[in-house]
Amino acid sequence: MFSLDKILLPIDFSERCLGAARFAAPILATRLKSEVTVLHVLPPYLEFGIAELGAVQSSDLIAARKDDATRGLDSFLNEELRDVSVKRVLVEGDPARKIVEYAHAENVGLIMMPTHGYGPFRRLLLGSVTSKVLHDADCPVWTGVHWENEDSVEPMDLGHIVCAIDLGPNSAQTLSWANQLATEFKARLSIVHVVGALDPRTEDYYFSPEWREYLMSKAREAIGAAQQSVGSQADAVLEMGDVAKSVSESAKRLKANLLVIGRGAAAAGSGRFRTNAYAIIRQSPCPVVSV
Repeated sequence: MFSLDKILLPIDFSERCLGAARFAAPILATRLKSEVTVLHVLPPYLEFGIAELGAVQSSDLIAARKDDATRGLDSFLNEELRDVSVKRVLVEGDPARKIVEYAHAENVGLIMMPTHGYGPFRRLLLGSVTSKVLHDADCPVWTGVHWENEDSVEPMDLGHIVCAIDLGPNSAQTLSWANQLATEFKARLSIVHVVGALDPRTEDYYFSPEWREYLMSKAREAIGAAQQSVGSQADAVLEMGDVAKSVSESAKRLKANLLVIGRGAAAAGSGRFRTNAYAIIRQSPCPVVSV
């Protein structure tokens, strides 16, 4: 049975974090009987200009800021999380570091947080806190697009899960996680593998029809071996080209509700896919779990 005993939900009280909090986290936690920890990190007050404040005034402001955060945390989405076992934790420090440290210390099974940064170009970058958590966390991280308008958010559906693997040494681990989640939610599972494009100047030489077929044949064999090792019988889609673009386009074409990829410590031995992980997360049409 697939198990996620603990889910960590870092929040900043903005509209950006409401999607995961309102829909994904309660559905996952209810189905998997997980405990949800709602974590808010107060950044060091120096970031707000303490050096320019009088000592007495700054002390009062610090206390007031903590009281406000505590009240907000205690009331955050009580209705949506009413059927879930919830812990509410307030800490102070660097947000990314505190999130990673808490997840490690508490053996968290999944971190759920928004994806993109602020501003009109948010589709081109990840939020700095999210980027650091993705880089440093040693558990899977669920990232989803920011929902500035909560009315546009639809309840989470896990009818179709797509798992993108690079066929490196950690692909079986990524596929196993996706396969177990799909089994738990009775979801359709598809596998996507992309043979990365080489230098365009040499593409004609290396990617002759015979060479392409050879690469595809070897990929099919490797996918079959990976599936056998984890007991998966998913349909496999093979693409050739830019990895991040092809994975994201495949997820869109397959109408994926969730994309599972390898990254970070779990993907340390597969540098090419790790290099593309951030680009995939930025471009994905659906939430991404980075295992």
